[in-house]
Amino acid sequence: MTKQGAHAIPSAILHQRRDNGSVSSPWVSSLVSAPDGTNLRVVDWSQTTAPTGIPVVLLHGLASNARLWDGPARCLTQIGHSVIALDLRGHGHSDKPDHGYSVPEIAADVAHVIKTRAATQPRWNRPLVVGQSWGGNIVVELASQFPDLIRGIVAVDGGTIDLSHSFAEWDECERTLRPPHLVGMQYERLRSYIRAAHPDWTEEAIDGQMHNMEKRSDGTIAPHLTMERHMTILRHLWEDRPAEKWPHIKVPVLFTPASKAHDEHTAVKRQQIADALSQLPKARVEWFEPADHDLHAQFPDRFAAVVDHAISTGFFR
Repeated sequence: MTKQGAHAIPSAILHQRRDNGSVSSPWVSSLVSAPDGTNLRVVDWSQTTAPTGIPVVLLHGLASNARLWDGPARCLTQIGHSVIALDLRGHGHSDKPDHGYSVPEIAADVAHVIKTRAATQPRWNRPLVVGQSWGGNIVVELASQFPDLIRGIVAVDGGTIDLSHSFAEWDECERTLRPPHLVGMQYERLRSYIRAAHPDWTEEAIDGQMHNMEKRSDGTIAPHLTMERHMTILRHLWEDRPAEKWPHIKVPVLFTPASKAHDEHTAVKRQQIADALSQLPKARVEWFEPADHDLHAQFPDRFAAVVDHAISTGFFR
């Protein structure tokens, strides 16, 4: 077991990743059809002829989308890694069927995309898979069920989420965590709300957040993830027990949790991660504090540096 804090990353590495927000890397979008016929959108940042790094797959959180990874994907690509981000089923520009939303089923979607890509591009054998929030729980499931497909996982303020600890009954969880109804809100009004809530985010990050929404011809929005599917996924997340999977995970695991204060929620998160570190054969944690839940959007260069440092020092070997 490896334990290491963010302070262990050389300052020179962090410095050389900074001030690159004005540099953009090209990306292309394609669809991969899952075994049940669901088309999954893949945003491909790996348009480089001679990558020097490793393949990296990025998974978003609940009600998010692949484009919120634009900043980290751009940074990781510039470093030399091959990078793709997925719109998970029901989200973004992927298909939105009424089935297939359990944690194991979503992990199977990701495994299928990896297999499909590796079949035509050998360099995509055994990628590093990164997941934020709900996506963090997905990568834990992936590591448990498909260890031979990947070289390791990064759980970004997720991976240890067990809603049943906070909500003994589903009805309470459903009532407390049901999102607001945003259908019909003006696009620019929502953007101004996000800007006010995240004054330190770049326009790139704000744009990524806005890609969670369909912008309709009258200037209003509708979430790509419908309320019904949102609650279906939330129910499956409430039923997920990531701690039960620690004994079955053999690949390296990097946790990058966020903390804003020394509150009860953070205390629980710290204990959950400590429990995971004590059971996983190769794991470490890099805390981001103070940080938003979407820390990858808030600190794209720093996050990319943390991941690249783990890669370059052989943690995911």
